[in-house]
Order: sequence, then C-alpha cells, then structure tokens
Amino acid sequence: MFDINPADATPIWKQIEDGMRRMIALGTLRPGEPVPSVRDLAKSLRVNPNTVARSYQRLTDHGVFVVRRGEGTYVADEPTKPKQSESDAKLRAAAGVYAGAALAVGATLDEATAELESNYERLIQEHRRTV
Repeated sequence: MFDINPADATPIWKQIEDGMRRMIALGTLRPGEPVPSVRDLAKSLRVNPNTVARSYQRLTDHGVFVVRRGEGTYVADEPTKPKQSESDAKLRAAAGVYAGAALAVGATLDEATAELESNYERLIQEHRRTV
C-alpha cells in the first residue's frame, strides 16, 4: 500500500490520508472499490485504529470515501479532488521544503530536479507493480 514515517513531522493521520489519495490518483484504488478496514490498515501500518479512523472520516467528509452501512467503506464513485488553490498551496509548500533540503546538502538545481523526477517515476513504477 504505502508507508508512514513516524519520524516525519506530518501527523500520521495526515500521512494516511495523503497515502490513500495517492493510491486513488494512481489508480491503485478505483472508484467503487472497497478500502481496507480500519483494523486491517491499522495492523498493516502498525498504528492505532483511531488514527486510521480519523483519516477515513476526513476522507469521507471530503467526498473521497463513502460508507455503506453494513458493507464497509468504499472509494466514492466520483471521488472529489482538492481544489486547485489547495493543490497549488500544497505543492508550493512541499517544493519549498524540498528546495530547502536540496540547498542544505549542496545539491544543484539539476541534481535536485533529477532526484525529484527519479522519485516521481519510482512511485509510478511501484504502483504499476501493485496493479
């Protein structure tokens, strides 16, 4: 599925939320498909089930997941995407953190760009292996 990083400053519930959104964006989870139960995902990620439940609730509140009483939680038939302004702000923030890290280790713009492209492609390749 995806990994979480307990050492990351990003809250674990947010890492789970982002991981699920990434799986949907890459097509690993498709509209109408069931998502892992809260307990199963918590066990897999080795986190508290309440943390997973919080992520699932937020994704449901944002129209990404739907709950079918007695059946479980599913990817919405038409999962909502973040607003463009939210996506832009998130990319800007992440780019700022990455650029700062690249500068801190003395990487050139070309080296930083190559590393970003390499990781982007790695994520896509990992997705293709799981599908």
